[in-house]
Amino acid sequence: MKINKHLLLCLALALPLFAGAPARADRLKDVASFQGVRDNPLIGYGLMVGLDGSGDQTTQTPFTTQSLNNMLTQLGITLPPDSKMQLKNVAAVMVTAVLPPFARPGQTIDITVSSMGNAKSLRGGTLLMTPLKGADGQVYALAQGNMVLGGVGASGGGSQVKINQVSSGRIPAGAIVERAVASAMGDDGSFALELNAGDFGTAQKAVDAINQNLGPNTARALDARVIQIRAPANPDDRVGFLARIQNLEITPSRVGAKVVINARTGSVVMNQSVRVNDCAVAHGSLSVVIKTEPVVSQPNPLAGGVTVVAPRSQIEVSQEGGALQIVQAGASLSDVVKGLNALGANPQDLVSILQAMKSVGALRAELEVI
Repeated sequence: MKINKHLLLCLALALPLFAGAPARADRLKDVASFQGVRDNPLIGYGLMVGLDGSGDQTTQTPFTTQSLNNMLTQLGITLPPDSKMQLKNVAAVMVTAVLPPFARPGQTIDITVSSMGNAKSLRGGTLLMTPLKGADGQVYALAQGNMVLGGVGASGGGSQVKINQVSSGRIPAGAIVERAVASAMGDDGSFALELNAGDFGTAQKAVDAINQNLGPNTARALDARVIQIRAPANPDDRVGFLARIQNLEITPSRVGAKVVINARTGSVVMNQSVRVNDCAVAHGSLSVVIKTEPVVSQPNPLAGGVTVVAPRSQIEVSQEGGALQIVQAGASLSDVVKGLNALGANPQDLVSILQAMKSVGALRAELEVI
């Protein structure tokens, strides 16, 4: 039997066309996190000194003067009761930070400093020692340092120019951790893995991947979001055990069709699963314009009247054509976009059109308004 070499070459080139595209796999650390591994917000109130005359105006921000008096008293400096300080180089600020998981005393974290008074600029200021507290009222870090702003501002004669933000900034490594947050991961013999988005299909795939690579009965799904994992008996093996779980790859279940509408800005975002059925839409815009002009009524010189200014209003109502348009059924996101663009509607009007299409069953997607 003689084999045609050209036929074999054509088959070799055609096989990749029939093979399905490889599914996109994600690591478990990208779609889930372990319960207890989380950031903790910190907040504190402090004073920033060394400003070049751009601090708070103490007549309008009395808490700045009060805070400075309390600080000086703690340092052993007593001021006369009737003293009135006029400070221009001091500003009251709020200091915020995020305490990362497993942070230990002595480590440094970044902080954000924001003016809470009427300071014109915090450029070149020095933050005095400020305790940062957690939600439980305990002090977890101490902040202090010099801040350099990337913005600049100038004002004079009623005019003002600003480049970037001059009333807030960050101090890298500006706080030292003083207290660690206790973590009880695995103390009860198990870990809890939480999916970022609840989905039964993704949860089952994660359980199958863990049991296949780390042994049967290692993991079980409690619901669509939480997966319980049996911890190793030896505590020294837990770090490597969790690292293996995080690097396992799974293919998350396909997200359902969804349209998200921002009611404040009129933004409309769709995912690739959105589909539409054949429907007819009539769209037209109505505009009302009211113009008011003052009209001066001047009386006769001999009539003894007074000059009267009366408003004269003109109202114009215009409506653009709203012919019935056919929106064809779309089998892909690009088809859906083309069909909606054919209506010629602006984003604000598109919000109402999508809501109406959802009501009549022409939009095959979940509609969420934020």
